[in-house]
Amino acid sequence: MFGKSEEGPKVSGPAHTLVSRSTEIVGDIHFSGELIIEGKVKGNIYAEDDSEALIRVAEKGAVEGEICVPSAIINGLVQGDVRSTKHVELAAKATVVGNVYYNLIEMVMGSEVNGNLMHITGSQNESKRLGNDSKKLGFDSEALENN
Repeated sequence: MFGKSEEGPKVSGPAHTLVSRSTEIVGDIHFSGELIIEGKVKGNIYAEDDSEALIRVAEKGAVEGEICVPSAIINGLVQGDVRSTKHVELAAKATVVGNVYYNLIEMVMGSEVNGNLMHITGSQNESKRLGNDSKKLGFDSEALENN
């Protein structure tokens, strides 16, 4: 107690966050590690593309908003676009009302996508970022490419 450092417990491995069945979150979520949604989220969900972050939307879970994560396992309802730079798994009870942007996709019989499936690669992600950065700087990258 006295004389010991107050660092707190050492955490090893990724952090896990649970949105339980009786919970509703209104607002955007930025996370790392693993996010498990069994309740409802009304807002966008983000994780860094170069992280090992994983989102799991359980069978009774629901998201109203965009999901932008490296890896996703969906078995519930998502009303919004899903963007995954690494891997998307759509389980048997998954329903996505929006577009799915993926590098690798796994769809189980019974899953449903009411939108477009769009394959992306790592180089496309980089070019999108570069294009967005050039627009922020005040010039249009498409105009440069056409000249």
